Amino acid sequence: MHINHHSPLSALALLAALAGGAALAQSDDAPRADTAARPAQRATERVTDAMRVVRQLEAEPRMKQLLQQAKGVLIVPAYGRAALGVGAHGGAGLLLLKRADGSWSGPAFYDLGGLTVGLQAGAEGGALAMVLNNDKAVGEFMKKNNFSLSAAAGLTVFNWSKLAQGTAGNGDVVAWGATKGLFGDAVTVGLNDIRYNQSLTNAYYGRALSPKDIADGSVSNPQAQPLQQALGQASALTR
Repeated sequence: MHINHHSPLSALALLAALAGGAALAQSDDAPRADTAARPAQRATERVTDAMRVVRQLEAEPRMKQLLQQAKGVLIVPAYGRAALGVGAHGGAGLLLLKRADGSWSGPAFYDLGGLTVGLQAGAEGGALAMVLNNDKAVGEFMKKNNFSLSAAAGLTVFNWSKLAQGTAGNGDVVAWGATKGLFGDAVTVGLNDIRYNQSLTNAYYGRALSPKDIADGSVSNPQAQPLQQALGQASALTR
C-alpha cells in the first residue's frame, strides 16, 4: 500500500501510531519498575519495624547486658500466626553483627521457619530476637540456606524468660520474645528452616551480596544507620 507522505491525514495517522507505541512502552515499563521497587520497600519497612524491637530490648536491663557481649542479633519484628503473610512459614527477620569496635553491621535479610518449642495455644506470636553469643552461632548464618538454631544443629538456645529467672546460664543463643507464652515453659527452644533472603538483601543494597559480604562491613545503606545506632546504644557499656 502506498502512503502519501504529503497528506495531512497520513501525517496525523503516523503521529497517532507513534504516540500509541510510546504509551504502550510506558505501560509495559511501569509494572517492571513497580515490581523492582517492591522488594526494596519491603526491606526498608522491615528495618523500620526492627527499631521498635531494639527499643524493647534496651528496656530490659538483662538484655542490655547480653547485647554488650553479643556477636550478633537476629531481629524478627513479627513472628507466628500474625506473620504468616510476611515471610516464609513463621516470619521474616534481619541479622546484624557486631564489629570489633562495638558498632553494628548493616542488616542481612532472612525468612524463618518454625519454633521447635513455642507458640503455644493462645499465643498469637509477636516480636522475637535471637542474641548470638559466639562465633559458632554467627557461623550458622554464613551458610545462607536451610539451617537451624537448635540443639540438633549443635547449639544451645536458651529461653529468655527462663534465663531471666536464673534457671539457665548463657548458651550459644538466647531467644527473647515480646509476647508472654511465645516459647512456653521450655528452658531451651529452637528455630528451624532459616533461609537467607537474597532478593531482599540485593534490593536493599542495590547489588548482589552474600551474608559474608555484609558481615565484612564492605557495604552500607544510609537508611539502616538509625537501626545500627540504636543497637549501638542498646549494647553500650554502662559506666
